[in-house]
Amino acid sequence: MAQKATIYKVEMSVSDMDRHYYETHKLTVAKHPSETDERMMLRLVAFALNAHEQMEMTKGLSTDDEPDIWQKSFSGELEVWVSLGLPSEKVIRQSCSKSRQVLVYAYGGKAAEVWWDKIQGQTTRFDNLAVFFLSDPEMTSLAVLADRTMKLQINVQDGEVMVAAGDNVVYVTPVNWKKAA
Repeated sequence: MAQKATIYKVEMSVSDMDRHYYETHKLTVAKHPSETDERMMLRLVAFALNAHEQMEMTKGLSTDDEPDIWQKSFSGELEVWVSLGLPSEKVIRQSCSKSRQVLVYAYGGKAAEVWWDKIQGQTTRFDNLAVFFLSDPEMTSLAVLADRTMKLQINVQDGEVMVAAGDNVVYVTPVNWKKAA
């Protein structure tokens, strides 16, 4: 019998001084059985970094043709496509043709660095693509905050992200490997 997703309830207060965005989001997050706590928490951080009233979590790992997070216009056009991990050049190319802005949050330590060395030259033609990297220690510290019911305060200032859950506070700084034009 196939395992079912684990449901997480998240209340996330986002204070993004870089974008002047201040809002609280109540999210129901389905964690796929193969998804780690690190990856799920990265989804929440990526959501906060790009938070918008129309930003949504998608089916993510359960489907190949959707990102982890997206933002659609009122008329249904894809405005922001957010993927986590190490997508192939083909997936990046298809994403960039579907959405106005594509953001990739890479993780996985040395594997991510090897992936970027291999794919970097192939991504220069995508003006709507930005790639960020989070280190293994940052990912591990985020996982500590994972809980089935979370109340998170996420503050963003000068590219640094503070994630607080109760008395626990974690700082992460996504490294920008590629800026969108």
